[in-house]
Amino acid sequence: MTTATAPDPRTPLDLVGVGIGPFNLSLAALAHPLTGLTCAFYDQRPAFHWHPGLMIEGATLQVPFLADLVTLADPTNPWSFLNYLRHRERLFPFYFAERFHAPRAEYDAYCRWVSENLPGLHYRHQIDGLRWNAEHAVFEIDHTQLDADGEAEALGRTYARNVALGIGTAPHVPEPLQPLADAPALPVIHSADYLDHRERLLAADHITVIGSGQSGAEVFLDLLRNRPAGHERLHWLARTPAFAPMEYSKLGLEQFTPDHTRYFHGLPEATRDALVPQQWQLYKGIDHDTIAAIHQELYERTVDGGWPDAVLTPGVTVRTAGRIGAHTIELHLEHAHQQTRSRLTTDAVVLATGYRERSLDALTGALAPYLRRDTADRPRIDVHHRLDLDARVTGSVYVQNAERHSHGVGAPDLGLAAWRSAVILNHLTGTTPYPLPDRTAFTTFGLAPQPRTPEQTSGGRRLTHQPPATARPSEDRNAVPRQLPVH
Repeated sequence: MTTATAPDPRTPLDLVGVGIGPFNLSLAALAHPLTGLTCAFYDQRPAFHWHPGLMIEGATLQVPFLADLVTLADPTNPWSFLNYLRHRERLFPFYFAERFHAPRAEYDAYCRWVSENLPGLHYRHQIDGLRWNAEHAVFEIDHTQLDADGEAEALGRTYARNVALGIGTAPHVPEPLQPLADAPALPVIHSADYLDHRERLLAADHITVIGSGQSGAEVFLDLLRNRPAGHERLHWLARTPAFAPMEYSKLGLEQFTPDHTRYFHGLPEATRDALVPQQWQLYKGIDHDTIAAIHQELYERTVDGGWPDAVLTPGVTVRTAGRIGAHTIELHLEHAHQQTRSRLTTDAVVLATGYRERSLDALTGALAPYLRRDTADRPRIDVHHRLDLDARVTGSVYVQNAERHSHGVGAPDLGLAAWRSAVILNHLTGTTPYPLPDRTAFTTFGLAPQPRTPEQTSGGRRLTHQPPATARPSEDRNAVPRQLPVH
């Protein structure tokens, strides 16, 4: 990969990435060895950080360490997790630790190592607009360079033949709780910001956690461990019918394979929409170790008799919420199966209510005349993970983690990051720098034959490049030159 800027539409980059989360970082890492491929990636944040508010002590990834940025597409790539350990002189300690699931903080450190050493990444750059320039057959990407305080410093424009949108997800706050979450005087906190407010939450007399997924379980366990026995004063509420374990059987996990992704993409739209909610335990469940730890903590608090002052109630929705006085929160609850209603007063709320895909419309508004949508007005996304655009647009806009409606529950899964990046690069180059397997699951999804794999049907513009080079990342972040856009 050649890192450059493109202030002239006559010499555009081959690819510009918008956002530098794990998925676009994976794309940049796999693009790096491809000589002759010109790329640049932009993010408005000052540096890479992955869910810093949920780096709870002891939390681990829910995918094996092999689900790093590159390994499942290219185990020899220099930006692998194992190579990170080698450069940190921690390979033998990791080997003897015998841990298949790395600590969450270590995954964040690994990604930061890549982001600090991989060339072509431009932080403090806010993307302001994306347009198609029909005259030059390129995309125009307007951006604002930010200073250390986040204030505008300079304006710039980059031109590219292709774009990859990896703008990530945003914390979801249910509508009944939005007014309270916006009130600074009340501790109504999304779990994404949990560690920033942990001490304030622990100081509250009564705390309610809402949400049955992994984040909710981790927050509840951390609060439980730090509350006095017999005076825990905790409520844990969830809409799901149970505090259920995540589907982690070997064949169940095959729904996170490329085989299932292709199968899902080929289903009718209505079928896809009905299927995703039925798969909630694939992505909204709790890992077995966390469930066991919660139960063990509760059990140990019964040794001297009595029960902990902790209420765990699934099957509950929050209908409305309000404030009583200056510091008390009132939740109006409804139980789905009993069809009963109740009220709960609490002093603090943690919303472990998940994330939602950020709308692409803010960035792609200028592409609206070219963009094809489904019956629910969502962007249509093809098998190569690119927006379905009018034939007048000869470039491609690829999307990462914005296609669950078209590609299924694997879209936000870290285990498919490297594979999706390889699919994109194979299509973009019109070649197969990353040959991908024809089959990835023992399960045969559906009775009809599986469609041909994307790398077999690549229709992208063929680019001239050499085979992957044996690049070696620098251990000194200052030794890697960073080129900023020409303004």
